[in-house]
Amino acid sequence: MSKQPIVAEATASKRLKEVALLFLRLGATSFGGPAAYIGLMHHEVVVRRKWIDDQRFLDLMSATMLLPGPNATETASHIGLIRAGWPGLIAAGVLFILPGTAAVMVVAWAYVTYGSLPEVSWALYGVKPAVIAIIIRAVWSLARTGIRKPLSIIVGLGILVLYLFGVDEILLLLGGATLVLLVQSGWRFLRQRTAALLVAPALLLKIHLTGLATGAVIFNQATLFLTFLKIGATLFGTGYVLLAFLRSNFVAGLGWLTDAQVIDAIAVAGQITPGPVFNSAAFIGYLLGGWPSALLAALGIFLPSFILVGLLSRFLPAMRKSCAAGYFLDGVNAAALGLMAAVTIQLGRVVLVDVFTVLLTLGALFLVFRFKVNSVWLVLGGGALGMVYKVIAG
Repeated sequence: MSKQPIVAEATASKRLKEVALLFLRLGATSFGGPAAYIGLMHHEVVVRRKWIDDQRFLDLMSATMLLPGPNATETASHIGLIRAGWPGLIAAGVLFILPGTAAVMVVAWAYVTYGSLPEVSWALYGVKPAVIAIIIRAVWSLARTGIRKPLSIIVGLGILVLYLFGVDEILLLLGGATLVLLVQSGWRFLRQRTAALLVAPALLLKIHLTGLATGAVIFNQATLFLTFLKIGATLFGTGYVLLAFLRSNFVAGLGWLTDAQVIDAIAVAGQITPGPVFNSAAFIGYLLGGWPSALLAALGIFLPSFILVGLLSRFLPAMRKSCAAGYFLDGVNAAALGLMAAVTIQLGRVVLVDVFTVLLTLGALFLVFRFKVNSVWLVLGGGALGMVYKVIAG
């Protein structure tokens, strides 16, 4: 009897275990945003473990940026697929998400249980200006690297203005990306790819419009799941663009949340707990319907990323050589940054309500730009200062 199948099975099991343990640890210790998560993954799988080389890591990272959904989670899933096959894809993605989701749900429970206490509201009063400063720093950093051409600047500024005037965020993302794609590639591409240019945005728009509310709606779990499924399947850009989607769907559309609750969700999932900002779905789900809704919301927003990574693995070689994919990504980046800037302005109107919050935001901006202070310390410091100020002010 040949020992080769037994050896192969043992090797596959060992690789799956390695993937599971690595991404569980990364999921429990990854703070600081997508760039930090990607940096940790690169160190572990390229430098330390040598599972893949730099070129392949860059290929999969760039390709996942063309996908909607949480790019860090998609990168983790793709690494798991390369190392341990389809079981590795699921293990890497799920275990990278799990610690942060669990932490967010615990914080959400505390928020609902004790959020009405004065001390908690005082802490959040100071946390929110710090979060605004962190978002501004992210927009600035991404703009310096992602917007290098006059066309991108024009598209980004145009989308900022249009969003403030109420134009839908998905239409803006698709419109900005398509405009850059057409200008960069020229009318030759338009003649050759007219069908694709018309069909793809139409499909995404259909997904977006399905279930879109026009007024306040009574809470139900089916709508919650489908809304987060739609967001997970259509959100391009960084995790902070999620602000625009959450506000559009849950504040302006369904009427289930307030602006302050959206900021709290981003603060908890993006700064206080480890893992991707998309874990804010679990926070929102818990606020609206307890533990079952938290799990359902998390499932809805993350499910598309697993499917998309599986599809991406089939087409990655061709995508790497595609000029059109690069042009589209340029447009998505410009549009996403315009959305981020617009939402920051809107949220700033809610958060900056007095001299203290303005000064706290300016102080946080100074610390994050001048000394690159870790976002976790900014959030903790803002919360402490908010409590101290409220105590002194009486």
